Amino acid sequence: MIVLDATVMNVALPRIQADLHFSPTGLSWVINSYTLVFGGLLLLGGRAGDLFGRRRLFIAGVALFTVASLAGGLAGSATLLLAARIVQGLGAAAAGPSTLALLTTTFSEPKARMRALALFSGMSSAGFAVGLILGGLLTEWLSWRSVLFINVPFGIAVVTLALRHLREPERHPARLDLPGAVTGTAAIAALVYGFINAATAGWSDGTTVTSLVIGAVLLAAFLAVEIRTEQPLLPLRLFADRNRAAAYVNFCLGPMAGMSMFFFLSQYLQQVRGMNALATGFAFLPMALLVFTMSRLIPRLLPRFGPKPTALAGTVLMISGLVLLTRLTAESGYFPLLFVAMVLMGLGMGLAFAPLNVIIMATVPSRDAGAAGGVLQTMQQTGATLGLAILVTVFGSATRTATGAPHQILVTGMTAAFVASAIIAGITFAVALTFRRAR
Repeated sequence: MIVLDATVMNVALPRIQADLHFSPTGLSWVINSYTLVFGGLLLLGGRAGDLFGRRRLFIAGVALFTVASLAGGLAGSATLLLAARIVQGLGAAAAGPSTLALLTTTFSEPKARMRALALFSGMSSAGFAVGLILGGLLTEWLSWRSVLFINVPFGIAVVTLALRHLREPERHPARLDLPGAVTGTAAIAALVYGFINAATAGWSDGTTVTSLVIGAVLLAAFLAVEIRTEQPLLPLRLFADRNRAAAYVNFCLGPMAGMSMFFFLSQYLQQVRGMNALATGFAFLPMALLVFTMSRLIPRLLPRFGPKPTALAGTVLMISGLVLLTRLTAESGYFPLLFVAMVLMGLGMGLAFAPLNVIIMATVPSRDAGAAGGVLQTMQQTGATLGLAILVTVFGSATRTATGAPHQILVTGMTAAFVASAIIAGITFAVALTFRRAR
C-alpha cells in the first residue's frame, strides 16, 4: 500500500488535472506532497515506534493512511486532494518503519526472518511497478478516484488483522530525542523539497539552492545532536557494521538509478508509442513479476553465495538494462528492446536490492529495529526524489539542444537520462564491491 501509493497516481495525473483544474506546475504536488511528508517524517516515525509501541504506531498509521485515502478519493477540489495526500504521508511515515521493525522482532529464528524480510523487499520493490499497472487498470476502467479508494478495503483488512494477530514487542523505556527530531525532520524535508524544486525549476534556482543549503546545515546540526545525545533518534552505531553501511548507501543509489525506468518509460509508451494508460501499466508487468520472483529466491541465494556476489550480479544486470535503453529511438517497439530491458532490470533489481533489507535488518538489535527501518526507508525515498531531480535536469538539458521532430527530441532527452542512470548504477556496483564476503 505505502510504496505503491508513490507511483499509482502517476498514470492518473492527466485525468486529475482535467477534473480538479490543477495548473501544470501545481499538478506535480499530487505526487510531491506525499513524498515530501513521507520522506521527511520517516526517521521520527521509526524512533517513535521504538519508544511508544510499534504495534500501536503501525495500526494508527495504517488507519490514518486509509481514512486519508477515502478523503482524497472524495475530494472535490485541488486543495482538498493535496491535504489528503499530506495526511497519507503522515500515516505512511508512522506505519512504514514499524512494519520492518515488527517483522524483525516477530521472526526471531534467522532463516524465518530472512524469508520474511526478503518477501517484504519483493513486495516493496514490486510495488513501484504494480502501482503503474494498477493505476492504469483503475484509471481506464473506472476513474482516477478509484486509485485512492482501492486503499480503503486493504487498510480495513490490515487494521482488523493486526488487532487480532500482531503482538506488541517489548518496549524500551526511553525519551524521545526532540532536538534530533526537529533538526532531522526539518533537514530531510528541506533536502527533499530542494530536490523536488530542482526537477521543475533547475539547480540554479534561488529556492532550490536555499532549500539545499538549509537542508545541509540542518543535517550537520542533526548529526552533531545525535553524537552528543544519550538516546538518539538515529543511533550512529547502525553504521558501524560495514555491510549494513554499504547496504544503506545502495538503498539510496538503487532507487536513484531505477526511477528513470518508471518516469521516462511511462511517458515514452504513452506520448511516443501512443499506448493508453492500461497498456502502459501492463508493459511493466514482466519487471514486476521478476522482482517479486527474485525476492522469493533470495532466502536460498543469500546464505549460499553471500551479499557481495548477489549484489554484484544484480547490479551488472541492472546496468545492462539501462545501457540497452540508451539505444531507444522514436521507432523502437516494445519487442525486443523494451521487453529485454524490462527483464534485465527486473532480474537486476531483484538480485541487487532485495538482499539489502536482510543485510540491514537481520542483525540489528531489537531496541534499534524501528530506527533502522526508518533510516532504510528514508534512504530509499531520498534516493528516488534526488534521482528524479537529477534525471529531469539531464533530460531538460538534452532536449534544449536537440533538433528534429518533437518525438525525436523527447527520446533524445530520455536516452540522455538513461545514460545518467547507468552511471549512477555503476557507482552502486562500486559500493557493492565493499561488501564483506561473509555469508
